[in-house]
Amino acid sequence: MSAPTWDENWLRQHVWPRFSRALARDEIYLANHSLGRPPDRAAADMQRAIDAWYRDMDGAWDLWLATREQWRALTAKLVGAPSGDCIVPKTSAGQGLRAVLNSFTTRPRVLTTNAEFDSLDFILRVYREKGRIDLKVLPFESFRPERCELVVVSSVAFRTGAILPNLRDTVAKARALGACVLLDVYHHAGVLPLDLAALDADFAVGGSYKYLRGGPGACWLYVHPRHHELRTLDTGWFAKKNPFAYQRPNPPQFAQGGDGWLESTPPVLTPFQALAGLEIMLELGVERLRAYNLEQKRHLAALLPDAEGAGDDHGAFITLVHPDATELAKALEREKVKVDARGEYVRLCPDILNSREELERAARKVADLWPS
Repeated sequence: MSAPTWDENWLRQHVWPRFSRALARDEIYLANHSLGRPPDRAAADMQRAIDAWYRDMDGAWDLWLATREQWRALTAKLVGAPSGDCIVPKTSAGQGLRAVLNSFTTRPRVLTTNAEFDSLDFILRVYREKGRIDLKVLPFESFRPERCELVVVSSVAFRTGAILPNLRDTVAKARALGACVLLDVYHHAGVLPLDLAALDADFAVGGSYKYLRGGPGACWLYVHPRHHELRTLDTGWFAKKNPFAYQRPNPPQFAQGGDGWLESTPPVLTPFQALAGLEIMLELGVERLRAYNLEQKRHLAALLPDAEGAGDDHGAFITLVHPDATELAKALEREKVKVDARGEYVRLCPDILNSREELERAARKVADLWPS
């Protein structure tokens, strides 16, 4: 989407009308880093999937699977995957992690950080308790790869928004030490330019819940082509070669490429709910969105002297460190300013649907509740 000047007035005219239902809410929404606001078209796309069910019954699978492939191809374009089949649909990032862990035939040594989101962190700890992996946890800020079989690391920390320093070098060093690398890019995709092929990451997990405005359940596992022939226990009949031929050869025969990582009968509505937000993201362009978000962050942070994370070394949100962050977030919500808290961090994330006036009004609400 081209524009002579990409400012608030232009966004009001060309982008905001596509989010009229979300913008009708009486609140200042600064939780865009958590649950992204959906475009109006998402409802129509979901209705299209349901209408096909009523109209065509099992014939609806043609539309459902075609839309899934469209979503995979566009996601691949967004994250720099070599092809659409590198994107394996999942319902959560954790499901993607389990698929990778369950591809090891011996107990792997896993290296991770203390800044991973709970869904991945909890799975890793449970696998360790069950004796399925050896796990070592290092500080995010000073993370350096060590010899192991698998590195699991976020490219952007979920609590603070800090970007992992020297991401490309970290991936290269880990692989040179013989490890596979799984990146959690949930707070990266759609916020910062991302080229997984250039990074040479083995795996990545992400989804549409946040910045891609696609809601829960529309997640994915990226599998580098060099691992397409690797097999995981997290499999199912959609991973078969010619699944609708209903043959049962021994040993099992898998689909070609990344489709060999598919599982059983997939949820069919998630690609529909996520498609409109993904298309808008690609239409607007991540680089331009990033530049605008940096302007917004800096403006909001200038109004909040204690704010952290406004620079380009952080992702899309800023933070306030507060001894009772959860209560501050609840108090702001009562004032119709929606933020959230993770640990001691209150997270505030402006986006293209937030006006400059909203940011200034939100800052005044924060000051009223937490005077400096």
